[in-house]
Amino acid sequence: SGAAMRTEISTAAAFVTRLLRAAGGIGEEQLRCFRECLQEALREHYKHHWFPLVPSKGSGYRCIRINHQMDPLIGKAAAMIGLSHERLFQLLPSELTLWVDPFEVSYRIGEDGSICVLYESPQPGGKTTKALESRSSCKEEWRIGRASPSKNYRMMTVSS
Repeated sequence: SGAAMRTEISTAAAFVTRLLRAAGGIGEEQLRCFRECLQEALREHYKHHWFPLVPSKGSGYRCIRINHQMDPLIGKAAAMIGLSHERLFQLLPSELTLWVDPFEVSYRIGEDGSICVLYESPQPGGKTTKALESRSSCKEEWRIGRASPSKNYRMMTVSS
C-alpha cells in the first residue's frame, strides 16, 4: 500500500514545502530535507489508515491541521531541520487544513476559505469525479492567506 499513497503523500508534502519556500528565509537544502521528513512521517502515520476502496474512511485521521496548534507531523519534520513551532507559526498560515485521501489531496486556508484541490485522480471503478472549482482563485488564496487578519469571533458567554 506504500506505492498506492506515494502520489498523494508527495503532493501534500510538496504543498507544505511550497508554503515554507514562499515565506522565505529557509534554504533549499533544508526545504528538501523537510519535504523528505514530512513524506516519511505521513507514510508512517497513514500506513494502516489508507483505504482505496473506501477513500473517505479514515479521512479525519489523515487530516493535517494547523489551528492555533501545530500539526504534530509538520512539527516533527520541521524539528528535523531545526525549525521551532514558533517559527513555523510565523511561516505557515495560522489556519490550514489539508486532507490527504486516496485519489484526492485538497486544502483550505482559514476556517471558511474555499476548499482547493491539489491532486485528483479518477477512482478505479469509473466513478466520475466531481468538477474542480475554479483553480485561479485557489492558487492565489494560499499566498494571501497569511496576510488576511483572522476574523473577529464573538465569544458567546453562558451564564448560569
